[in-house]
Amino acid sequence: MAGPLSGYRIIEIAGIGPGPFCAMLFADMGAEVIRVERAQAVRPGASGTIMDVSVRSRKNIAIDLKNPEGVEALLKLVEKADAIIEGFRPGVMERLGVGPDACLARNPKIVFGRMTGWGQDGPYAQAAGHDINYISLAGALAHYGREGQDPTPPLNMVGDFGGGGMFLAYGVVCALLEAQKSGKGQVVDTAMVDGTAILMSMFWGMKQAGVYDEDRPGTNLLDTGAHFYDAYRTKDGKYVSFGSIEPQFYAEMLQKLGLENDPEFARQMDKSAWPNLKKRMREIIAGRTREEWNAIFEMSDVCYAPVLTMSEAAQHPHNVARNAFLNIDGLTQPSPAPRFSRTVPATPTPGAHPGQNTREVLTAWGIPAGEVDALIDKGAVKQA
Repeated sequence: MAGPLSGYRIIEIAGIGPGPFCAMLFADMGAEVIRVERAQAVRPGASGTIMDVSVRSRKNIAIDLKNPEGVEALLKLVEKADAIIEGFRPGVMERLGVGPDACLARNPKIVFGRMTGWGQDGPYAQAAGHDINYISLAGALAHYGREGQDPTPPLNMVGDFGGGGMFLAYGVVCALLEAQKSGKGQVVDTAMVDGTAILMSMFWGMKQAGVYDEDRPGTNLLDTGAHFYDAYRTKDGKYVSFGSIEPQFYAEMLQKLGLENDPEFARQMDKSAWPNLKKRMREIIAGRTREEWNAIFEMSDVCYAPVLTMSEAAQHPHNVARNAFLNIDGLTQPSPAPRFSRTVPATPTPGAHPGQNTREVLTAWGIPAGEVDALIDKGAVKQA
């Protein structure tokens, strides 16, 4: 066995962003994931390394879902699958003839995972959108940014991947576990706006407890308002981060900065003192290089870390010791996570080109070779 999901078969209808990320998580954990591309995406003779890390560790087939025989081919795969995931707007899969009703009719135990920004219903359901829009409506984006500045989107990690792909993976695995007991599949409606909203749970509690001011972003404990929870520029133009919230960690930070007897810094939780203390922290940290601060703070209880780029992170001794990054065919990428003591996932394999494995997968999943040849001849499926 390689990975805790070994033995599960999952069909991924090709998309972008959270869908492929979710499928990668399944494949990383040992599931057999088949990525279904549009037949039009096939480029004959395509070769070379696929740069998109999120399509690693799975085979790729191409099906024309506007061809009735292509639809039938996909439904035959559905009969052998444990789950199918898709990321189209609501109603698209139904119009293609491979929606939840059609799939559950062929395989009553299948889990049908749906990934959208707004969800399968509601006033926005049919509107276009991207991560920035979903995290805006969820009440998250308004709270990213420094005081007096415009909201700053945190890449597309919160909506697409945290609130989207991760929740799709979680929902599908929950439904797979339930199906083992009931023998019945179901639809998992994953919306990035929903997932992002639940990621904000702690801040809803803090707001209602009166310790988070939603009208003044950048002035609170965890949003760069506090001098002891922020990133600071160093003498060499790099950055370091502090998260010295607890009293004992804050005391150690002050001791290492030589400020343990400074009466102003003793006012840790006095918000009125934070702006001036932050100004002083900026001046202090700007006086030394990042490496000089590393020598003082690394591996202490200050809650400190250098702010690293992706390239720097891949080379940091801690990440190297944990094999947190891999190099596969010359492409550096994060290792599967989390770690397992017994069902250890196999090393990821490179992604495949659209239609690269069409013939191989269809025959392995039970469609006779002659029938596969006929499907290729009719254009219902395509082999690269």
